[in-house]
Amino acid sequence: MISALYSGKILEAAAAIPPARRLPSPDASSKKVSRVCGSEIEVDLKLEKGCVADFGMAARACALGQAAASLLAQNIIGATPDELYRLRDEMRAMLKEGAAPPTSKRWLDLAVLLSIRDYPQRHASTLLVFEAVADCLDQIAGRDVATPKARL
Repeated sequence: MISALYSGKILEAAAAIPPARRLPSPDASSKKVSRVCGSEIEVDLKLEKGCVADFGMAARACALGQAAASLLAQNIIGATPDELYRLRDEMRAMLKEGAAPPTSKRWLDLAVLLSIRDYPQRHASTLLVFEAVADCLDQIAGRDVATPKARL
């Protein structure tokens, strides 16, 4: 059973995580920590013209958190806030409600995380990066309301 959780594809994704890189002047930053295992993800986000223009991340996470962060990082540039909120919701539903993996072409590789569904204690670390990105988007949207010129 545990071998399904740490499949070759999940371990490959975890190993392919980009080196830690923080943005010097992000539009927003977020740090999320799993209370279950102590995994941490810090995310920096920069938006331009309504899309992700730059992404920085530092992950001190288990293999599952690293795999999720790696797969997101490989495809996030060019994604819109609506797409990223939908992705967060789809990943939650996939893990917690038995829904299908994301079907958008950009996010098909996230299907390798499907086996985590059977391990509820691992959901939090897997979802950290999606929650951190959504938190960044919430921060940016909050600023947009206060400063209309900064609209995406």
